[in-house]
Amino acid sequence: MKKLLNVLLAAGAALGLMLGSATAQTPAAKPPSAAAIGYAKDILASKNVSTIYQGAVPGLVQRTKDVLLQSNLNYQKDLNEVALQVAKDLAGREKEIGEEMARIYATVFTEQELKELAAFYKSPLGAKVIAQEPVAFNQARQYMDQWAQKFGEEINGKFRAEMKKRGKEI
Repeated sequence: MKKLLNVLLAAGAALGLMLGSATAQTPAAKPPSAAAIGYAKDILASKNVSTIYQGAVPGLVQRTKDVLLQSNLNYQKDLNEVALQVAKDLAGREKEIGEEMARIYATVFTEQELKELAAFYKSPLGAKVIAQEPVAFNQARQYMDQWAQKFGEEINGKFRAEMKKRGKEI
């Protein structure tokens, strides 16, 4: 559940940033064409972006139920039943996120750029980028963590040395 919440928060932040940049870059732009939105959907599908938000509805239903349950413990059975019904009633609504993400892409990139990107992600190199980019980012993050640890130790050593020069052991 916590992982889902983190994914939802990350997706929401990314969507918020994209919305902000889209509106900042195109304050009075015309709506994107259907073709541009189609290319954007192809790109998002190639990148398998739907995995980010596929559990949004059940996750938000669960979170809402948990909040309501905190102050209504005597309704646990009913809230559990209602949660199942609400999740069933709202199933599929997470697709709205994908639709909006495609619209945002189609607002930020030109139709031609989207066409080229869609073709790229379908190419062998594009498929490799999609597959290997998370691996590269993970390795880079691990390196940055190690670097920060070592650098922090170096900084700590400099603090201690300077304080020792001042006659103060820390």
